[in-house]
Amino acid sequence: MKTRVVVTLKPGVLDPQGKAVHHALTGLGFGGVNDVRVGKIVELDLADGTEPAAIEDMCRKLLANTVIENFRIEQA
Repeated sequence: MKTRVVVTLKPGVLDPQGKAVHHALTGLGFGGVNDVRVGKIVELDLADGTEPAAIEDMCRKLLANTVIENFRIEQA
């Protein structure tokens, strides 16, 4: 079972990587980019029948820092 976990910074958390990407895009001449936030995607190949609660537990214990990050679980 393919599962994707999307991890993003919570609103209000500073994002220096996003600022660097924004600065680079502006430097390359791409206009109209108002802001950039950088996150990560973790793709998991799980055994069929893996409980959603187990996936959420993985996220809370390892894949996301829930103090500063939100996560969303997407199953194909």
